[in-house]
Amino acid sequence: MNTISILKKIFVLLIPLSLTVACASLSYKAVETTTAAPISLPELSIAEDGYFHYSMGVRFAVDGEIARAIEEYEMALQVDSESPVLMTELAALYIQNKDVDRALELLERSISVDPGYLDTLMLLGGLYGNLDRYEEAIDKYKQVILTDSTRKEAYIFLNLFYREKKEYDNAVSVLEDLLRLDPSNTMGSYYLAKTYVLMDRYDDAEIWFQKTLNTDPSFRLALLDLAMMYRSRDENEKALAMYSDFMRFNPDDIQVRFEMGNTLMKMKLYEKASVEFEEVLGWDPSILDARFSLGLSYLLGDKDYDSAISNFLELLEVRPDDQRAVYFLASAYEKKGQSQQAIKEFGSIPEGSDFYVAARIRMGFILKVEGHGKEAIQLIRTELENGKKDLEYYRFLASLYEDEEKFGDAVDILTEALSLLPQDADLHYRLGVVYGKEGKDQESIDEMEAVIRIDPDNADAINFIGYSYAERGIKLDEAEELIKKAIKLKPDSGYIVDSLGWVYFKKNMLREAIESLKKAFDLLPGDPAISEHLGDVYEKDGQLEKAIESYNRALTLDPQNNKLKEKIREISAPRE
Repeated sequence: MNTISILKKIFVLLIPLSLTVACASLSYKAVETTTAAPISLPELSIAEDGYFHYSMGVRFAVDGEIARAIEEYEMALQVDSESPVLMTELAALYIQNKDVDRALELLERSISVDPGYLDTLMLLGGLYGNLDRYEEAIDKYKQVILTDSTRKEAYIFLNLFYREKKEYDNAVSVLEDLLRLDPSNTMGSYYLAKTYVLMDRYDDAEIWFQKTLNTDPSFRLALLDLAMMYRSRDENEKALAMYSDFMRFNPDDIQVRFEMGNTLMKMKLYEKASVEFEEVLGWDPSILDARFSLGLSYLLGDKDYDSAISNFLELLEVRPDDQRAVYFLASAYEKKGQSQQAIKEFGSIPEGSDFYVAARIRMGFILKVEGHGKEAIQLIRTELENGKKDLEYYRFLASLYEDEEKFGDAVDILTEALSLLPQDADLHYRLGVVYGKEGKDQESIDEMEAVIRIDPDNADAINFIGYSYAERGIKLDEAEELIKKAIKLKPDSGYIVDSLGWVYFKKNMLREAIESLKKAFDLLPGDPAISEHLGDVYEKDGQLEKAIESYNRALTLDPQNNKLKEKIREISAPRE
């Protein structure tokens, strides 16, 4: 039995030589080739010479000589031009030979001769589906089921094409019909589960995946799909448990082990993931995706940059155009401190690559870190001037201008970006921050209000306005109300809790201010501004020792802050 894939859909034509090459079925597992049964040709009512050509055609088909098989079938068809069997089997051969037009012609002719010939209906329905003629495909499979309700593969195909049309209720209904006919049909329960996934009915999908696996615990696709559904819902522990259970009885299943490694990567258990990828490569060193994932696990996990580089280089020897590997190779060089090699690799990524923009931004970031901010700016400006109007370039270039304290240029570049995407909340937010740094308070608030119009629950923009009012000592009741709303949206944000403490400070509610600022410090102990704010409140409350302690803590985090040093001197100075 030869198995082939037609065009772009997920089904395979099976050619059982003892009967007919026209029977269609789905390939539920990895495409396999099985040993053909001994040839036993059917009794056909055609002349002897036609039967001879037919038998020769079958033998050539068994041997994989499709062109010669077609020649023999065509000669048999000349003898008996009205045989649905010959036309359908010949159509299947033409499909193998990628001559869809001739296959379609034969099948439609066969149907005109015998409208109820099921093998023709099955094959024609599949061919219509692969030509995106879904209504006609559905009609043919319905005819099959009406004629013979036991043709179970017809239900599966019908489900498939209903799904293609996004008629999910019909897709479910046809499989329910199949499962009433055959409750233990694993294909029916499996595809019902997959249909429920498309409908976002994950609980139902889980039930039917589990039913499939209860009937056939070795059904790998059901296992993989259920685990993938768990991963898509961030239920990674469930996916991991499934893989682990399966691997206890199938330790050499490379695909499941590989997916287990990917799940561990998603859980940020990089060292455990690397063990799985090493195991996969031990079985088959040519699995380049495992080589890539192993390199990534070294890069992200135990920071073994040399091993990461080694794996990416090994992959690129075999697959030199893998831009993903080039990008992360460059990242490994960057992490290792080999900035020039990193820039070289990032720079080798060609235009049109999905990684091109990110690579250019990483190059700019390296230049900035090494003190070459102007070169970084020129790099990104050149990209924009060459017509590459990617919003990530605008965002990064604005941040570069901010670092150089060229706030006017940052405003210009963000304004240009907003002309391309005026409803981008992040661009409005960034512009508001820059206006704030310029001291343009009203413009800053205007931009934050624009953010809130686009995204009413943007806690950061709401907090920004509230903190801005508090810092200026105006509208303090409104500021408190805004910041409390922001806290409800992001209760674990140390910055927003700090803002509330600062409002209380400005309202002279010192006890409440201390309580909020201590909570903010617990959330963000590494932020010097929060320790400074806490010191300001303690100082105003007369708790000078605690104030000095808070200021010193802030100074440890921000040693160049002369304002803090002055505050400490003033408090520490002897008082008359």
